[in-house]
Amino acid sequence: MVAYTDFLTTDSLSQYEDSDKYTKEWVPLIEKYRSDLAAATPEELKVKLPKDFDALVEEQFNPLEYLYSEKLLTPEEFALTDSSASSLASRIAAGELTAVQVFKAFSKRAVIAHQFTNCAMDFFIDEGLKRAEYLDEYFKKNGKTVGPLHGVPVSLKEHMNYKNRITHGGYVSLLKNVPKTSSATVQILEDLGAVYYIRTTQPQTLMHLDSANNISGLTRNPYNMSLSSGGSSSGEGAVVAFGGSALGVGSDIGGSIRGPAAFSGCIGLRPTSKRVSLNGGVSSGAGQESVPAVIGPFARTVEDIDLWMKSYVNEGKPWLVDPNSLPMPWRPVEAPDAKSLTIAVMYDDGNVRPSPAVTRGLNFTVEKLKSAGVNVVEFKPIRTKEAYETVHKMYNCDGNYMQRKLLAASGEPLVKLTKWSLNYGNGEKNYTVKENRELNVIRDSLKQDYNDFLLQNKIDFILSPTYNNAAPRSEEVFNWSYTSLFNILDFPTLVFQTGLKQDPKIDVWPAEAANYTYRSELEKLENENYIPENFINAPIGLQLSGRRYFDEEVVAAGKTIVQILGADLLKH
Repeated sequence: MVAYTDFLTTDSLSQYEDSDKYTKEWVPLIEKYRSDLAAATPEELKVKLPKDFDALVEEQFNPLEYLYSEKLLTPEEFALTDSSASSLASRIAAGELTAVQVFKAFSKRAVIAHQFTNCAMDFFIDEGLKRAEYLDEYFKKNGKTVGPLHGVPVSLKEHMNYKNRITHGGYVSLLKNVPKTSSATVQILEDLGAVYYIRTTQPQTLMHLDSANNISGLTRNPYNMSLSSGGSSSGEGAVVAFGGSALGVGSDIGGSIRGPAAFSGCIGLRPTSKRVSLNGGVSSGAGQESVPAVIGPFARTVEDIDLWMKSYVNEGKPWLVDPNSLPMPWRPVEAPDAKSLTIAVMYDDGNVRPSPAVTRGLNFTVEKLKSAGVNVVEFKPIRTKEAYETVHKMYNCDGNYMQRKLLAASGEPLVKLTKWSLNYGNGEKNYTVKENRELNVIRDSLKQDYNDFLLQNKIDFILSPTYNNAAPRSEEVFNWSYTSLFNILDFPTLVFQTGLKQDPKIDVWPAEAANYTYRSELEKLENENYIPENFINAPIGLQLSGRRYFDEEVVAAGKTIVQILGADLLKH
C-alpha cells in the first residue's frame, strides 16, 4: 500500500501551526461563528434526521432519495424547486409566480440540504426574504423585472466578498474580515435580480478537490454522505445538486467547479479566463497569472448555465467595472445536430487509470453519442504528464509564501489535504522570475499543441473523465490531473452528468487488473483506494472541453449531449 504521507517531501510544513495561539485566540471565534450559523438556520425549516448524523455517514446514506421518499417538501415546494432557473425567471417575469413563493421553497430545501451535507458557511434567510419582497413590490409597481435573474435564488461560494458579512475563504485568520463592498460578480448578479440567502463551504487553502477546514468541517455528498462533495466549491456542488438553489456561483483553478459538479451530481462550467470578473475575494493567489483562476456557474440544466453566462456577460457587462474582464459578448449558439459533431475521447490521461465506474460512464456515453450520429474518435493524451507536473509547480511558485502567511496568522492545524497541496510541485521552493517564465513557456507550448491537434484533426471537443473515480471518499482526493490539464490550457470545460451512478456489483476491477503495472506511485495510491463497496450511488459525471473562448460552443454541445443521454436532473 502507498500512503499519502509518502508524497509530503517538498514542504517541511514548518512555520504554519501554533497550537497555543490557535487555541487561545481563534477557537473562541470559531465557536462563535458556528453558533451564529446555527442561530441563523431557521428551526421551522429543519426536518428530523432519521438517525444520528455520523451513523448516516457510516451507512452511506442517500439524502436526496430520502427527500423524495419521505416527501420532506410539499407538492408545491417540490414543483418549484424542481423547476429550472430559466423556467422560474420567465414565470416570475410573466407574473405567474412571485419571488417570495420561489424563495420560500428554495430556502427550505437549502436548510434541509445543509442538515444532511453541511454545505452552508453562512445563512441570511431573513435578508433573502426581504430582497424577494422588494422584487415583488418592484414588479407590481413597474410591471417589469429588474433584470433577467429577477427572483432567482442563487447560492454563493463563501470566499467571494459579500458586503458587511464575514468573508474568510476557509482561513481561520480571516474570521474578522468583513468587506465593505461585495465582489464585482456578486454585485453584478444581484443587479440582475438574483436573491441571495446562503454562502457555501470550501476547504482550508481553497486548494483541495474536497472540503475540510477548521471552521465548519467536511461537506458531504447529497447521494452518499460518506463521499466527498468535491472542492474547492464544495458547498456549491452539494446545495445545487440537492436543489437548494436554482443557480450557484463557484471558482476554479484546478478543478474547483468541475470536481464538485461531477461528484455531487450537477452541472458546472469552467469558463475561459477573463470572461467572469474575479475582483473582490479571498485567496492566496493575488498576482499569480501563470495558471488563471476563474469564476463560473453551477446548475441542474445546461440551459441554466447558458442563462447565467448570457445574463451575466451581456447585461452585467463586467468589463465596465473590472478592467481585466474582456468586453466579449456571449454569442447565441444553437445546440448542434449530433451528426455535425466530432468528439475526441480521452479514456485515460496516461497518469492515473480511471476506476471501473468512470470507464463504464465513458463507454455508455460514447455508445449513446455514436448511436446518435456523433463522429467519435479516440484521443491519445498529449504531454499530460508534463502538463500535470508544470501546473502543480505553478500553483506553489511563491514557495507557499502566501499560504503560509494566511495559515500562520492563526496557527491553525493543517488538515490532511492542505499538507498534500502544499507539497505540489516543488513545495516551499521559491521560484525566480526566470524559472517562472520557463514554466510559462511550457504552458504556452502545451496550448499550441492542443490547439493544433483540434484544428488539424477537425476535432470539435474533447470528452474525458473529470477525475479518475466517481465521487471519492472524504479526504481521499489526491489526483488533479484530469481537471488541472484544462486549467493550464485555459480551455472552457463543462461537467455534465451521464445519469449513471456507481454500482458495486458492476463497477469492479476486471480480472486482468490483478496483473496491472502501475505507472506511478500516485496511480497506485488512487487505484488502491477504489474499493467498489465504498462508493455506492456516486454520480458519474464527465467533462467536455473546447478551444479557448469557444465557451458558447461548449455549452451548446453540452445541451445536445445531455439530450442524447436523457440525463434530466430535475426528475426524480
